[in-house]
Amino acid sequence: MSRAGSLLPRDPGGEAWLGAVIGVLCFIACLMAVGALAADRAAHGWSARLRAEATVQVRPRADETGDAAAARAAETLAGVDGVEEAQALDREAAEALLRPWMGEAALEDLPLPHLVTVRLSPEAPASAQTLGEALAEAGLDASVDDHSLWRGEIERSALTLTSLALAAFALTAAAAGAAITYATRAGIAARRREIEILSLSGAGHGQIAWQFQKRFGRLAVLAGAGGGAAAAALLAMVRLAGGEGGLSPALPLAWSDLVILSLSPLLAATVALAAAWLAARRALDNRGRSTASSVSSGAGSVE
Repeated sequence: MSRAGSLLPRDPGGEAWLGAVIGVLCFIACLMAVGALAADRAAHGWSARLRAEATVQVRPRADETGDAAAARAAETLAGVDGVEEAQALDREAAEALLRPWMGEAALEDLPLPHLVTVRLSPEAPASAQTLGEALAEAGLDASVDDHSLWRGEIERSALTLTSLALAAFALTAAAAGAAITYATRAGIAARRREIEILSLSGAGHGQIAWQFQKRFGRLAVLAGAGGGAAAAALLAMVRLAGGEGGLSPALPLAWSDLVILSLSPLLAATVALAAAWLAARRALDNRGRSTASSVSSGAGSVE
């Protein structure tokens, strides 16, 4: 069957159109895959930072100042097992935290809470209950926030973003498969004469379908490589322009994402081979049944 492929003439215009469609779909799919990776990476990073920290709000007694109570709380928490560092925030540091949300004017006369930031041990972090018990034993009225609520919200948001990106990736892959399937059927319909010659020469349906698989598989590899290369170039530009985290810390990019993009030609070829095989076999089987029906009708007329 080495000569069989030469009996299938090329269609430069149609193949160029199909290649452009596959390339664009692969480009979009690559961006969606990188977006899913970035969202998952951001969620794990934020969750890890929140898990490694806790915030304590101290309410001073009537006979002591807020700064003194916060300093006493920081000293108490620094000696708790599972705590690496505890530091009381002064008013200037608290204002810096609230300024982006409330503005400069609103902070001048606003009574700010007395806060202590706690950095926990990554190996065996102290729990919120342990920190609260230590503060109570020291006679301090304080509330401990271990950021568990924020962690849950972040993880749920990241899961939603990742799921949406994966769904978009699946849709673009399905669209590429549909385009290849349509093009294969159109190619078979336009090459009935060549297929008839191959059939008369003894080629089976599987051999004929393989010729279409090779053609569209090669086309998909080239188009997938082009789409993946374009996505990789865009990723490299964003990574270089934005530094270590890309343009936004909400979707941090990594050079390792380029490895994922290198799989684009392989995935495109896999989709093309499967779609071309299914479309070619279905069209050839339908053609075979139509031919057999015509022969049967002709024989009945002769009788």
